[in-house]
Amino acid sequence: MGSMALKGSAVLASAWLMSRLPRRRSAAARHLVWTAAFAGLLALPVLSVSVPSLPVRAPLVVPIAVFQTAAQPPAEVRGARAMPSHSGRQAPRTRSWLQWFVFLWAAGTGVSLAQMVINWVGVARLRRGARPCGGADIPALAHTLGIGGPIEVLETRVGSMPMATGVFSPAVLLPADAGGWTAERRRVVLLHELAHIRRGDLIAHWVGRIAVSLYWWNPIAWAAWREFLTERERAADDLVLNAGARPSDYAAHLVEIARSLRVSPGLGSAALAMARGSQLEGRVVAILDSGMNRNAPRRGSVALAIVLAMAAVAPFAAIQAQDRTAALPVDVDATIRAATAQKNHEMLESAAKAAEVLQQYDLARRLLDSALDIRAAESSAQSVSYGVGLIRLGDLERSRGNGTEANAFYTKAVSVLGNRPEAAPALIKLGISAWTSTKDPRQALSYFERAQAADPAHSGTATSWMALTQPEPGDAEALFKRALSTEDIGSAETALTMELYAAFLLRQNRPDEAKPLQENARRIRVALGAQSLAVRRGTAEPAVRIGGGVTPPRLLSKVEPAYSEEARLAKYQGTVVVAVDIGTDGLAQNMRMIRGLGLGLDEQALKAIAQWKFQPGAKYGEPVPVQATIEVNFRLL
Repeated sequence: MGSMALKGSAVLASAWLMSRLPRRRSAAARHLVWTAAFAGLLALPVLSVSVPSLPVRAPLVVPIAVFQTAAQPPAEVRGARAMPSHSGRQAPRTRSWLQWFVFLWAAGTGVSLAQMVINWVGVARLRRGARPCGGADIPALAHTLGIGGPIEVLETRVGSMPMATGVFSPAVLLPADAGGWTAERRRVVLLHELAHIRRGDLIAHWVGRIAVSLYWWNPIAWAAWREFLTERERAADDLVLNAGARPSDYAAHLVEIARSLRVSPGLGSAALAMARGSQLEGRVVAILDSGMNRNAPRRGSVALAIVLAMAAVAPFAAIQAQDRTAALPVDVDATIRAATAQKNHEMLESAAKAAEVLQQYDLARRLLDSALDIRAAESSAQSVSYGVGLIRLGDLERSRGNGTEANAFYTKAVSVLGNRPEAAPALIKLGISAWTSTKDPRQALSYFERAQAADPAHSGTATSWMALTQPEPGDAEALFKRALSTEDIGSAETALTMELYAAFLLRQNRPDEAKPLQENARRIRVALGAQSLAVRRGTAEPAVRIGGGVTPPRLLSKVEPAYSEEARLAKYQGTVVVAVDIGTDGLAQNMRMIRGLGLGLDEQALKAIAQWKFQPGAKYGEPVPVQATIEVNFRLL
């Protein structure tokens, strides 16, 4: 849905640009652009599944290896005593935001389409109850506009707005008091409504209205709809003027009709009314402008425009959502130069993450140093952006085991960021270090409290760490509950707090209270899997699924993943699920997180898998890249 929304917005933005350039384009030409854009919106979902797409591989859940990694807990954990039982609460049930979005979209679309059907029924009923309105001028006027088929002219109730209706059997509806009009007013009114029929505006109206119903939540679609209606009426006005009507007289008739007649409620989206107050001023100005381009496109232009719209929409449809995947640059120096020229530190930081997972720490440090230089040049060495860059360097050094240097970066980041929310991650890392390295729980608690105060809107993580430092179970449980109450439902932070709280309850011999927390956390992890860490390496050769002559790869050797410092400290356990492509070289390529854990275990799992060696999968005896998934179980023994 998100991808389709972006594509639809891109189509409408392109149409907006085309309708503005060149400025001397006629109203009919601009209306044709909008008609083609709406037709393209309707074709977009169909083309998205029928046009060949860019190569994007989705993971296939085929377990290749399931193993457990054991890590001895620290001495103080092994000697922990049993604590008395305390009551807990069940976390609220979560629902994927995507499910809610689809539900709201379907409800809004259903209401809009239902309104269209009701209006159509109302117009059909009005037409059935109308009586023929004679006049020898109808065939002559239709001939003037090049209309060959018969056109019904029907008389409706007094005071109603003249309208054109009927896609396959067109008709013009006039008010019962039209008999008192002057011959000239009747002529221009009939010309205007016949112009809509001549131009095919009735079917274009339905195409546009259905497209807007599907994209009702997008303000760009409604803005496009207003432009579509405005240009349609101006194009019909141009045909009336080209048929010989005097601009001043026609404008006067139009103003009088808009003043004295009204559109019946509930009929506006099923018939084309002659005048609406919201459009009147602009139409009158355009009618009286003698320099206005009033040329109409040729008959074949509409079909040609629709074909060209399909051709223009096809590239948008072919674009598929890409993995949020970090990749190592082929030429590091060129990548740094390009990122510096573009002032794009994200490019380097993404590549640094891939290098870190592949344990190419010197390369990752070089990339992050260059990214920090870009941040400094873009803002300053005392900016929030620079402080965030320092935290990234601290995370890298912490990952490679350089705790002292990592703490130096964190401390410098805190001095730059002060009490801003961005300082919270650095304060939490300093608190963890104080707890593990200097064995100073009071200093750790001070850091966690500072992190909580720095970012009160997202204080759940800091509060959870405060709970872990508490020796008394009652105090710890109160803090876990407070953390859950402050976090966003459905976030990774909420899932982590639920898991830590569940582990606490299990240690208190309260499994019934822990189970719902674990289940809710698992659902959140699965929903967030597509947003998790991913790393790409190797060739871009598409991987194939196992089966149909494709044999699975076989694990030859593996490296046990290490427990992260914070996960060991929090006594945190669980399973990481990673989608991989096993290349013909026997290495894991394009690693994508399906379900993560947090606290550094995701990165540890990827680091280990990157060092595994496989016998490649094969198709009819020839090695081929194969899709698979790997489960990594982290357990403290």
